[in-house]
Amino acid sequence: MSSPTTSPTHKLTPLATLTPPSNSRTWQSAPHPSLPIVATACSDRSVRVYSLTSFTLLHSITGGHKRSVRTVSWKPNTRGQSVLATGSFDSSAGIWRREEGAGGGGVEEDFTGRRVGAVEDDDDEQDDTDDYQFSCILDGHESEIKCLAWSPSGQYLATCSRDKSVWIWEELEDDNFETVAVLQEHDGDVKSVAWHPEEDLLVSTSYDDTVRLYKEDADDWVQVAMIDGHGKTVWWAEFEGSGMSKRDWRARISDASQQQTQHIEELERSGPRLATCSDDCTVRTWRRKAKERDENESSRTGVPSIIRSAAIDEEWYKDAILPQVHERAIYSVSWSRKTGMIVSAGSDGKVIVYKERWRGQASGDEMDVDGAQAQSTTEWVVVAELFSGHDVFEINHVCWAKRADKGKRTEDEEVVLTTGDDGEVRVWVLDEVDASSA
Repeated sequence: MSSPTTSPTHKLTPLATLTPPSNSRTWQSAPHPSLPIVATACSDRSVRVYSLTSFTLLHSITGGHKRSVRTVSWKPNTRGQSVLATGSFDSSAGIWRREEGAGGGGVEEDFTGRRVGAVEDDDDEQDDTDDYQFSCILDGHESEIKCLAWSPSGQYLATCSRDKSVWIWEELEDDNFETVAVLQEHDGDVKSVAWHPEEDLLVSTSYDDTVRLYKEDADDWVQVAMIDGHGKTVWWAEFEGSGMSKRDWRARISDASQQQTQHIEELERSGPRLATCSDDCTVRTWRRKAKERDENESSRTGVPSIIRSAAIDEEWYKDAILPQVHERAIYSVSWSRKTGMIVSAGSDGKVIVYKERWRGQASGDEMDVDGAQAQSTTEWVVVAELFSGHDVFEINHVCWAKRADKGKRTEDEEVVLTTGDDGEVRVWVLDEVDASSA
């Protein structure tokens, strides 16, 4: 574990606060997968959809839930419409749909609350067609839904609850969902669920201090791994971006040492890693042990096994414990798909950004490859630390989003979004402050 006292090389600078804020606690914000908008789950039973271009409110989605909306997730890979799943303390999940360019004629949004090229006289009709329409409700959980997430293909929706269960729903056609699994492996409140970016592998975290992973086996969803490295409640989990290991490391080296080359190859074999955060004040990353190549065994027999094969089980082991900077529970962690950096936030109001580098590497892009005796080829260091991100309030969620306002400096620049007990969603820019320091 690297020292948290490393001099920060970056600074989180406030860019905007999404307006108007909610007058009650906000739980989570989910950036749209392709549009410059973000949905925020609010305690006043609403979901607010804000523009990341103008930082203003576009839609307030109400009427679907009887209690606080705790979680939101956009369905990926939709064409012509946006589909939003919402999870509530009323034990239900809702599905909402909005036709993009509603009203026809190829009308495009400028995400400031008006439609470009629309006829401005028909305000009432325009408002009706522009609204998010409540499509269906998913009932089954016996207590509060804490988190939900769509699979990368959009085929499955996972929900988790205070009732200690994880449900997997399959969308057979629009608004027709079937329950395909009810997983009851946890011994406590299930805090979060997330999907692997490349396969139908689901992860859940819990009040029972464990992390569990599930896959489908012979038309039945089963637990394939259990991680028990944290000492207290595990609040959140998020996978590394698809192909991030390969892109990030291979792009940064031209003459890697043998040890570094081996490290890259191992990352590529094991695939995206997993980041988790906990009440024990730590952020940890986990890596899947790559299996030996014995796929020939099933192909030789050609006969599927009726009994579950142990081959589906996976082994996940600790990859790293990030520098411990938080003083209280860490509620949320997010892994940048662009840079590979990790950001965390929680009860102490801090926002911490971490970066992985070659062990022994000095600041900047130079490499020091004399760490052959080190246990790990890489180390994580703190590159930015923000205190009191939401003044005296707790930060419930943090995530990366693509920057979309006119001030963006590059096409793929990212911002950090923090969502807090004060009802605000704040937008931060990560600036490099001293890239040349040795």
